[in-house]
Amino acid sequence: MSFEKRATQDLEILCRGVEDIINPEDLQKKLIRYYQTGQPLIIKEGFDPSAPDIHLGHTVTLRKLKQFQLLGHQVVFLVGDFTGRIGDPTGKKEARKQLTEEEVLANAKTYSEQAFKILDPEKTIIKFNSKWLKNLSFVDIIEITAHFTVARMLEREDFHQRLSNGKPVGLHEFLYPIMQAYDSVALHADVELGGTDQRFNLLMGRDLQREFGQEPQVVMMMPLLEGTDGVEKMSKSLGNYIAVNDSPFEMFGKIMSIPDSLIKKYFILLTDIPMDTILKWERDFSNNLLHPRDWKITLAKEIVSIYHGSAHSNQALEDFERAFAKKERPEDAQILTFTDDDLKDEKIWVISLLLKTGVSHSKSEIRRLIEQGGVYLDNERISDPNSDIQIKDDQFLRVGKKLFFKIKKK
Repeated sequence: MSFEKRATQDLEILCRGVEDIINPEDLQKKLIRYYQTGQPLIIKEGFDPSAPDIHLGHTVTLRKLKQFQLLGHQVVFLVGDFTGRIGDPTGKKEARKQLTEEEVLANAKTYSEQAFKILDPEKTIIKFNSKWLKNLSFVDIIEITAHFTVARMLEREDFHQRLSNGKPVGLHEFLYPIMQAYDSVALHADVELGGTDQRFNLLMGRDLQREFGQEPQVVMMMPLLEGTDGVEKMSKSLGNYIAVNDSPFEMFGKIMSIPDSLIKKYFILLTDIPMDTILKWERDFSNNLLHPRDWKITLAKEIVSIYHGSAHSNQALEDFERAFAKKERPEDAQILTFTDDDLKDEKIWVISLLLKTGVSHSKSEIRRLIEQGGVYLDNERISDPNSDIQIKDDQFLRVGKKLFFKIKKK
C-alpha cells in the first residue's frame, strides 16, 4: 500500500467526530512524511489542572490522542503547571481565581492518573510547561509578545465582551494564549488538539511557530460535549457531569438520564463503535424500530465497560434494572383515564397529555417544563415537546419531583 493511501486511511480515522481541522491538507502531508521517514508526529494537548477530576467531556480530546498513539505517533500530555496558575480565560465572564503552585501540582497528579484510563502511559510523554516558561527572561517575554498586537488580542470574543460590559481584563490574561502558543514552539508540535472554544489560543500557536521559523502545527478542534441536562457544556460546577471515576452504577445511571438527542453524539465522541453501526442505529431509532431506552442501555454498557470493564458494566445494568423496577411509585397517585377517543393509534401529543394533568393550562409553560427535563414517563425523560406518546395501562407519569399520575385506559 502506498504512503499516500495509508495516510488517507489514517486521516479518515482521525477525522471522526472532529468539528474543524486547520487544515486537513497539511495533516495529510505530515502523515505521508511520517510513513516516508518513520519519524512520528508530535501531538500536543495542554491541560490546566484547575480541578482534580476528569469527566467525559475531557475524554473527547483524550480519545483523539489515543487514536494518534495507536497510529504510531508521539503524544505529549502537557501539564500547564505554569499557565494553570493564571487559568485559561476562555469563555469566562471574569478572571479566574489564581491557584497556588501546590494546588496546581496536587490537581495535576490526580488529573494525569485519570487520563491514563484512556492513554497508554508507556507511549505518553508528560511534560510541565514551567520547564521552559519559568526560565524566560523579561527580555524574552518582550520579544515574544512583540509578535502580537492588542487589536489581535481583542479579537477574542470573551475579552471583547468583558470590556464592552465594563468588566476588567487583566494583562496577565493576555499572556495566557501567548504562553500556550509558546508551548507549541517549545515542543515543535505537529498537531495540537483542543475544543472548539480554544480556536483563538490554538491559532496563536500556529502564528508563533511561523515567527520562530517552524512549520505551523495542524489544529484539530473537537466539539464540546453537552452534559446530562442536554443543554450546557459538561461541567462539574453545573452538576451535569459524568466523572471517569464515578462508580459503574452511578456512571450507568447518569448516561441513562441524558436526552435522546445526545445518544448519537455520545456514541461518536465517547466510544469506538463503528460509524456504520451508529448510523444504522440512528436510522432504526428515527423509524421507531429501536427504542431510545434500548439504544441508551447499549451506550451506557459500552461507556461503563471502557472505564470499569465488561463485568462491571453487566452488573451495572442488572443493578439499574433492579433499581428501576423497584422505583417508588406512590399508591395515591392521581389517575389519568384515557378512552379511544382521546388517542390516535394509541398515542397522544405530549402537550395534550400534560394539559390533562392540570399542572398548567399554558402550552408554552408545559413546553418549557419538558425542555427543562422535568417530565418522565415510567422514569424515562420526555425531552421532545413535539413527540407523540404511546399510552399503556399502568404507566406512571412524573412531573417535576413530586407530582405522579397513573395512566389508565378504558
